[in-house]
Amino acid sequence: MNRQEKIEYLLMLEEKLRREARVDLLKYTQATMPNFRPAEFHKRYYGVLTRFAYKDIRKLMVFMPPQHGKSEGSTRRLPSFMEGIAPDTKMAIISYSATKARKFNREIQRIMDSDAYRKIFPGTVLNGKGIASGGKWVRNADEFEVVEHSGSVKTVGVCGPLTGDPVDVLIIDDIYKDAKTAWSPITRDNISAWYDTVAETRLHNESQQLIVFTRWHQDDLAGHLLKEQGYYDPVTNPNGWVVVTYKAIKEGAPTEYDPREEGEALWPERHSLENLISRRKKNPVIFNSLYQQEPKPLEGLMYESGFREYEIIPYTKRKVIKNYTDTADEGNDYLCSINYVETEIGNFILNVIYTQKPMEYTEPKTAEMLTKDGVATALIESNNGGRGFARSVEKQLRIMGNNQTKVKWFHQSENKNVRIYVASGQVQNLTYFPKGWQTMWPEFAEAITNYLKVGKNEHDDAPDALTGTIEHRPGYNSKDLTTIFN
Repeated sequence: MNRQEKIEYLLMLEEKLRREARVDLLKYTQATMPNFRPAEFHKRYYGVLTRFAYKDIRKLMVFMPPQHGKSEGSTRRLPSFMEGIAPDTKMAIISYSATKARKFNREIQRIMDSDAYRKIFPGTVLNGKGIASGGKWVRNADEFEVVEHSGSVKTVGVCGPLTGDPVDVLIIDDIYKDAKTAWSPITRDNISAWYDTVAETRLHNESQQLIVFTRWHQDDLAGHLLKEQGYYDPVTNPNGWVVVTYKAIKEGAPTEYDPREEGEALWPERHSLENLISRRKKNPVIFNSLYQQEPKPLEGLMYESGFREYEIIPYTKRKVIKNYTDTADEGNDYLCSINYVETEIGNFILNVIYTQKPMEYTEPKTAEMLTKDGVATALIESNNGGRGFARSVEKQLRIMGNNQTKVKWFHQSENKNVRIYVASGQVQNLTYFPKGWQTMWPEFAEAITNYLKVGKNEHDDAPDALTGTIEHRPGYNSKDLTTIFN
């Protein structure tokens, strides 16, 4: 084959890919994203999305683990593909914030501005980029319209306004930013109410809906809709939802959407089975939600796997002696103050004060414990009088001649129950108690070991303070649940 023949052959292949890209989302993604290397499950995932694009599926939910490419297909490539095959389509994309939604908007616009896209769908163009439309068609960070057509893509943060024309296609992608928002009953109720009163009111008889996110809670929006509308069945429930679930580790028999054998990893080239099993051991409850898409009602003890004990703190490169104190919010609450050695291995507990006694006792007692253990930094929650407590303790320290301990107070605004739950895996993995600790601090030990995931817990001061010791470790990001598996 000479040079001219090679050129003609390559041009032929390019034109073949373009023809295929006009009818198939996977081929379209390969044509507009040359570095895309689909795994086996991507091929089936994109096949489902292609069926959605051609209206074979009207209501679709896809659940997939993080970092497996769900948004690339559903919220970047699919909208531009659908506008290409049907440029009069009015679409709305919803995400957890307006900022995230606008990012999707910009990315879709960049795809549709590309040379590759224009060769595939020459009739679908946006205002600008050499298009002389006279400014008649809208194009900004929140919305754009297809020139010479009635199609548009509008992006909105959840609970934001969705006014204007009816919506032909509604895409909801990651409306819960993290575990804390998903585990907040108020947030879940607000999102469900917004869907019922805002999003659903923009839909019509022929509208399509696509929900793509990671399941955090059994009563999230997906759970809410499935309880109300049920699963799709062509005979008994034609208006139900088609649900496609990709678990990180396959469970059960092969299915049409997921023909893997039980126990196989979803994307072993990127997330090996060994790595996934290691993550599951660290926190099975979180893993089931985040990676297996099986959020289950909490039950049993919060710290069911218990805690490790030590006799001698091992040698480590980094040792910092710290304190975390949760002051008593109300008269029957406990003050919980914990001294610990923070190392790269974990936190080694040194001393604990857990008492309902008044400040006249707790202020000098806390200062005494800080001095005795040589604490470098004491972190004290400033809620409900905590700042005054911190100042009094600092004064006591200076009277004792302790100029070493630095006292810092801060306001804790996060939901306490959610904080305790989210950090529970790391608390168990990174906390070491001295041998015999349950005898040394019996009330504290009882409050920790008997704390329930759900139900009535009389006091939460001990788990709250223990959670604080983990939250203030270097690199901990309470808004990113993936830190649990680092």
